[in-house]
Amino acid sequence: MFGLPRRFTLDTGELESRRRTLQGQAHPDRFAASGAAAQKMAMLWSARINEAYGRLKQPLKRAAYLCELAGAPIDAENNTTMPAAFLATQMAWRETLDAATTPGTIDVLEREVGERRRAGQAALAAALDGPDANPAAAAGEVRALMFVERFARELAERRSARGS
Repeated sequence: MFGLPRRFTLDTGELESRRRTLQGQAHPDRFAASGAAAQKMAMLWSARINEAYGRLKQPLKRAAYLCELAGAPIDAENNTTMPAAFLATQMAWRETLDAATTPGTIDVLEREVGERRRAGQAALAAALDGPDANPAAAAGEVRALMFVERFARELAERRSARGS
């Protein structure tokens, strides 16, 4: 729809530019004189453009989409296997958060989560864009990053609840 290459790494400025162009072409107001059916069709296309844009703009959704296209669905509801090292990291983060009594502890966790997010996105780029593309490995990384994102939201909620 957007005419972009199937890659995890993408130019978000180009994505935004193409979204604006597509929305301009499909905006229901352009079809005001064409009747209700044309306006409805334009509204449906506008919704599809927004849905596709949302999927491509967010790195995890984009990676999940690319994995599915390559025959490696995420299937997070049924496939929760993770490497032991990642499970140990999850447990350590949770224990640290449960015991956190100062904003400094949350600061440290936020830095660690940010580093893991960056490393995960680099791994996704390599697994989806690289010469040795491995969509199955990318799917596993997406599942791991889904946890990382949830944990990052929990950290933000904890910080907000403490007012720091």
